[in-house]
Amino acid sequence: MSNLRLHFTVEEEQAGLRLDKLLSLVTSDYSRTALARFIRAGHVRVAGRCRKPSYEVRPGDEIIAELPAVELDHIEPEPIPLDIVYEDDDLVVINKPAGLAVHPAGGGRGGTLVNALAYHCRTLSDINGPLRPGVIHRLDRDTSGLMLAAKHNRAHRLVAAQFRDRTVRKEYLAIVRGAPRQLEGEISLPIGRDRRVPKKMRVALVGGRPAITRYRVREQFRGFALLAVHPRTGRTHQIRVHLSHEGTPVVADALYGGGAACYPSELAGGQASPISPNCRPASGEDPLIERQALHAAQIEFTHPTTGARLTFAAPPPADFQRLLDALRLMRATTK
Repeated sequence: MSNLRLHFTVEEEQAGLRLDKLLSLVTSDYSRTALARFIRAGHVRVAGRCRKPSYEVRPGDEIIAELPAVELDHIEPEPIPLDIVYEDDDLVVINKPAGLAVHPAGGGRGGTLVNALAYHCRTLSDINGPLRPGVIHRLDRDTSGLMLAAKHNRAHRLVAAQFRDRTVRKEYLAIVRGAPRQLEGEISLPIGRDRRVPKKMRVALVGGRPAITRYRVREQFRGFALLAVHPRTGRTHQIRVHLSHEGTPVVADALYGGGAACYPSELAGGQASPISPNCRPASGEDPLIERQALHAAQIEFTHPTTGARLTFAAPPPADFQRLLDALRLMRATTK
């Protein structure tokens, strides 16, 4: 496996991010701890200079990185706690926390969901190779919520076919900046790679793959909204790209214009706006949330053996709920 080479220019919406944080957003293959180690070792240059992991990037900064790759040929079981919602002989339904990558990639050695699954399950499907045992579908590292994993290949094929046929129903909760133009709608725009920034996607009218996202506004606040989102296709970063393109980026989604975090002062009409969310917090403030406010709240599918239609739900985690509670409190006190 060769080293991963990155070469891109910092965009306006990424200004002010720490260098290690920005790299964690544009690669997704390495932990932030590993990236900080690579930065200190001189594997990353900003405008031709070595910087500290805490360096705050500026618009137009040229970043060149040569990140070491780690050869892996198997998954090492690790006793990482799992929030298991359902389990039988065919599959397991997990409520994945934000910050947990699904599988190792690039320089990742372990500490992922599949390492935890390998420890917990006696067998897992191997259709997607030795480094992705059991993985039928994925969630982004900083997206929380429900995922399915298969314990054997037959279950994997039958459930994967449901994803292909779009008979798996998924509902996400998203807190976005701004307000959609309609209370309910469908975004049907193709998605492709953004050639300027590694690992970033974009709406690509030429050469993109078809992508459909349906949404419904559940609650509205001043400058924010809570959406129920139903992706009909499964493109990389689909919900994040579509909502950003509509002018309502997911809160604290720094890669797609939602800011690096969300602070209480923003909710009071202080420093942020849907156009320029990268504000500075008030003195001494703790963030309400520091990762994209996106949660896979519900999944419905047909059991591969019994044929029963199953539905599972998971409540939002603490950071998501903290932001939502703060928005509701602000709405109540400003009426």
